[in-house]
Amino acid sequence: MNTTIAAVLVLAMLVVPQTVSQYRAIPIWPEASIHAQYQVKSTSGDKIDTVGFWDSAHHWYSIADEERVITPLSNQQRYKSTDITKIADNILLYQKTNGGWPKNYDMLAILTEGQKRALKKAGMDANTTFDNGATHSQVEYLAKAYSIAKDDRHKDACLRGLDFILAAQYANGGWPQFYPDRSGYRRYITFNDGAMIGVMNALHHIVQDKPYYAFVDRARRDQVHRAFAKGLDCILKCQIVQNGRPTAWCQQHDDVDYRPRAARTFEPTAVCGGESAEIVLFLMSIDHPTGEVIASLQSAVKWFNNSRVRGIRVQKVKAPTTQFVYHTADFDRVVVRDPKAPPIWARFYELGTNAPLFCNRDGKPVYSLADVDRERRTGYEWYTYAPEQALKKYPSWQKKWAPSQKVLEE
Repeated sequence: MNTTIAAVLVLAMLVVPQTVSQYRAIPIWPEASIHAQYQVKSTSGDKIDTVGFWDSAHHWYSIADEERVITPLSNQQRYKSTDITKIADNILLYQKTNGGWPKNYDMLAILTEGQKRALKKAGMDANTTFDNGATHSQVEYLAKAYSIAKDDRHKDACLRGLDFILAAQYANGGWPQFYPDRSGYRRYITFNDGAMIGVMNALHHIVQDKPYYAFVDRARRDQVHRAFAKGLDCILKCQIVQNGRPTAWCQQHDDVDYRPRAARTFEPTAVCGGESAEIVLFLMSIDHPTGEVIASLQSAVKWFNNSRVRGIRVQKVKAPTTQFVYHTADFDRVVVRDPKAPPIWARFYELGTNAPLFCNRDGKPVYSLADVDRERRTGYEWYTYAPEQALKKYPSWQKKWAPSQKVLEE
């Protein structure tokens, strides 16, 4: 099915489903109020990018999760962007004894004494993960914080986090979503929510000898170089081949044979626009790429170009405030025709047909956002502009590393 047909399919009439209302409300925090602090500066002008914490912070404030040890207060205070040492100290409170971190907390939240006690009591928990920016973002922040404040506690915690990352890697080079708990789909090689690419970016910064990682010893550096090479090989092996042609990647891949895998019931086996864009941008960051990396990237860029959906945009509209199991929404999302809209990509593309694919919690695939229940329309992102960033960067990358291979002109 081509993208023109797919664009027509998503314009079906919107149907608002019945809702679940027997669950408690959770606080909705304005995203702008959190996101505004995600470029952190010290008074001396040093900068630490904390965008990696955004996804987990958003989940902590806006999405119900019974596994959390602490929940946000209605008036939860947050550290100022100048409080680098305090934020780093906060990160230590969340670190588990195995060296990793759990997801879905706000690293910038000013914790009460009761919240601190609860975190310390749960220090032995093994719910450590790379999902939603967890672990690799903390390792990056602590390394940068140590380069500024020279607090050995931050350095030691960073190294324990790095050791955790290295221990979690599969022999085939991939990383699971969770470690050591690899039950269910948690065991799959996971690109969703920046898991494996977040890890690879952190390792890449060590491989590149970034100054803020100067404290990492030679033995660990050797381990990192080997882990990075294995991880890169795994990424290339995960690329989905259809009809003899490499395309892009799924959100998860099998931890043994690399084939695409489904995760939650609404996350089908598919070629995925957003995660693939993140992978391609990572591959573009590699200096002197091998022929294999060049070929992989070229194929993915060609797939991005052929998979654009034109003539539509996703619009956020007012709707009755509804309390769902995991979130509360006072809006809905609809697809509208707009011939002037920039190209957009679906989150999922059906294997074989390359048609935009959607899903409900019952696991049944549908081919229109309108056929997705409102709970999933408002609680999940079904479209993305992420591939556009890769396409914009492609010409300069291609000119430098593959000057004779202009795949977008074929």
